[in-house]
Amino acid sequence: MTAQITVLISGRGSNMQAIHQACNTGTLNARVTHVISNTGDAAGLDYAEQHGIRTSVVSHRDFARRADFDAALVKAIEQHSPPDLILLAGFMRRLTATFTSRFNGILINIHPSLLPRHPGLNTHANALACGDKWHGCSVHFVNESLDGGPLIARGIVPVFAGDTESSLADRVLSTEHRILPRIAQLVLHEGLACLDSHIKFKDSTLNHPFLYYYM
Repeated sequence: MTAQITVLISGRGSNMQAIHQACNTGTLNARVTHVISNTGDAAGLDYAEQHGIRTSVVSHRDFARRADFDAALVKAIEQHSPPDLILLAGFMRRLTATFTSRFNGILINIHPSLLPRHPGLNTHANALACGDKWHGCSVHFVNESLDGGPLIARGIVPVFAGDTESSLADRVLSTEHRILPRIAQLVLHEGLACLDSHIKFKDSTLNHPFLYYYM
């Protein structure tokens, strides 16, 4: 049976689109079956609807407590057949330990910096302000820590003289679109997993020995 992916977004959902397109071309052996946003005006919802993907909105503004929002999000994720993988793709909410432990091993985030450098927001501005010569993105399993959890892969791009936040963001985003479908394929079909807080292949006793680097 084809693997099912749920994608959580907050905005335009360009990584969700990259995942969907990888599924359509066969690069990723899966289907995006559900897109959930915490904002009702997220442009990514329009893309999903146009391509026949089920959508839901669980607005964080409707909940006074983070735990209540997370409970509603769990309900939305599980109301149909449970997904094989949940991708946080520009999802701008921090999740509680209750949520992350429920989906332990199938919950993955892509973040626009070379973690552990520059967690949180404004990563491109921070990289420029710090004079970083290299920047990029990171894919990791998710825990309750801000942009924490075992790191799977990094994509590295150079920072050029004269770069702006916009030009740097575009370069990083292109790398994100290349990395995320590959990692999804590894997790869904090639046995890559988080076991005892270590990244391993399920049929190996060795820790995951590599990171992916893209220029």
